Amino acid sequence: MTPSPITRTDRTGLLERARENLWQAVSQRDEYAAGQVVFAALDAGADAEDVLLEVIARVQGRVGAEWAADRFSVAQEHAATAIHDRIIAAMAHRTTVAAAPGGTSLVTVACVDGEWHALPARILAEVLRLHGHRVDFLGAQVPTPHLIAHLHQTAPTALALSSSLATRLPSAHAAITAAQATGVPVIAGGAAFATDGRYARRLGADAWAPDARTAATLLDRGLSRPDTGAMRQPLEDLPHLADQEYTMVVRAKRRLVKNTLAGLEERLPAMDAYTDAQRERTAEDVAHILDFLATALYLDDTRLFTGFLDWTGDILRARGVPARVLDPALALLQDELRDFPRALALLTRGRAALDGSSHPRTIPRLRDDA
Repeated sequence: MTPSPITRTDRTGLLERARENLWQAVSQRDEYAAGQVVFAALDAGADAEDVLLEVIARVQGRVGAEWAADRFSVAQEHAATAIHDRIIAAMAHRTTVAAAPGGTSLVTVACVDGEWHALPARILAEVLRLHGHRVDFLGAQVPTPHLIAHLHQTAPTALALSSSLATRLPSAHAAITAAQATGVPVIAGGAAFATDGRYARRLGADAWAPDARTAATLLDRGLSRPDTGAMRQPLEDLPHLADQEYTMVVRAKRRLVKNTLAGLEERLPAMDAYTDAQRERTAEDVAHILDFLATALYLDDTRLFTGFLDWTGDILRARGVPARVLDPALALLQDELRDFPRALALLTRGRAALDGSSHPRTIPRLRDDA
């Protein structure tokens, strides 16, 4: 039975109530109640796309903010994500839509290799289905060689590539250039590409969308197929990579983490009392710093590295730890990388950013455990 149309005022109130009720349900990890909220909204006349974007996506964003403020654990965030994923699957089986004009549009939706945050891509896939597109949703963590083999086999109209983690951008670059070499245009989306899409443009994507609605609109209009030919090499898009700093930092990561930990133990006597778990966590933090340093070197973008440090500082402050605890690790990395001019400049800017960081900032999700 098709619900009766509702007014704009009724729609706004309906979605607001659904958001609050869904928030209460996922906060209590009550999947049954969460499902009831969503389907009650649909039965009351809410549009499926609005429920996906104005209810589920908004509540998921609130979940992430609660984690950043140390009011949700990682396990609680994962539970909420799993509830939303299952509700979206149930919605997909319930909602039927007409095919897009022509009936031949096939869009492959995939997460970048190494990207485990699949919910944004899942929401996009469902929005595209609501717009009448046929969709191949490949999910999280799609290895680039397998993605390209799939594109050869299926010849989609476009590839929608999603990433939430900025450290996956080098992998995104490889996927973009390889897909375009097969004649498939690429639309990029997700927090990793920055709120203004500058990294999507930097990496040569055919289009960028800040949200699922914009992506659907662009794909409804159609993307021009790229000229096929030899795959572009990274140096064609990013000539600064010729200095090899990115490659050398990535290859030396294990040694850099080890040496930085040894230096921290000398500089910080309190580390003598650390448990094995605390030492392991410290090693992970140093590794994350290096991952973002390497990605900033890849893109030659200082904002990516300082933004990560700003965000990390906010997370630490939410947990009662001063952001300045990051400075000794950055200083040690400066010593280790003193012969790498771009890396040294990034670390110098990073330390200066820590000196000046005294207010909270809103930074996109940047960690695997976020």
